[in-house]
Amino acid sequence: MSTGRIQLFTGNSNRELAENIANFLGIPLSRCDVGKFSNGETSVMIGESVRDNDVFIIQTTTNPNPNDNLMELLIMIDAAKRASAKRITAVIPSFGYARQDKKDKSRAPITSKLVANLLQVSGADRIITMDLHASQIQGFFDIPVDNLLAEGLVLRYIRENIKGSVEEKVVVSPDAGGVKRAKSVADKLGCDLAIIHKERKKANEVESMTLVGDVKGKIAILVDDMADTCGTLKLAAETLKKEGATAIYALASHGILSGPAVEKIESSNLENLIVTNSVTMAPEAKLCKKIKQMDVGPMLAEAIRRTHHGESISILFNNHGY
Repeated sequence: MSTGRIQLFTGNSNRELAENIANFLGIPLSRCDVGKFSNGETSVMIGESVRDNDVFIIQTTTNPNPNDNLMELLIMIDAAKRASAKRITAVIPSFGYARQDKKDKSRAPITSKLVANLLQVSGADRIITMDLHASQIQGFFDIPVDNLLAEGLVLRYIRENIKGSVEEKVVVSPDAGGVKRAKSVADKLGCDLAIIHKERKKANEVESMTLVGDVKGKIAILVDDMADTCGTLKLAAETLKKEGATAIYALASHGILSGPAVEKIESSNLENLIVTNSVTMAPEAKLCKKIKQMDVGPMLAEAIRRTHHGESISILFNNHGY
């Protein structure tokens, strides 16, 4: 199917990553003025023709300003649809409102399903995202969703930057929900797996932690999908230190780093927290020597290129070069 030429647009959520993706593809970002009216409503004006073209809109919907980011994306999709774009793909490096993915208590919303409905109604034909907080969110859409994995980047970083033999390392899941992710990394590295069981009093507040597994005398590598307030990571690092870990690292796909997260990382037992650039990093996070970034631009650029040309992107789920 011919979808015209490829066009890349971005809102205000992560322009640096969008420019990075454009550079890898060798095309410029298309013109789009995204701002606000005097009353605070989002204003969008696409600055060039998109008729019969293959439009990709790159927009993270988490930090900073998740509500503004989501509205910018929805309005940009609507504008492109009304301007007769042939196909519109929302490229969402970090998918916001993903934590409320099921009705786990009375009168609770399923917000990620609501967001899926909004994206479809606005006119999106396809979604490209990375490391969804809950994989079942893919099933909330009636359009194709490609959920890319940062696992290849995580494996490469561990192999190239964390010294020590396989026997000296142990991959740790910071909670029961992340065991599958951590086990996959541990299996590919060929090292042991440990699990931390945590008891929560309420959201973003952990009461206690229990370690299942042996980390004594080993380099502990925490693997998670997001680092938000970082209270869990700090407490996990303390638990691992008490259990005899010689060094502790944390790798997370999305560096949300909200509230006092940077201070918690600074004062923690972590050697480093490594996140991707799916989310714009705050100035204080950039100044923190413990926080490092991995670049997801090449992987997203290749996913866009393959989608445009109708090629399979399954290679991106196994290719550790990105």
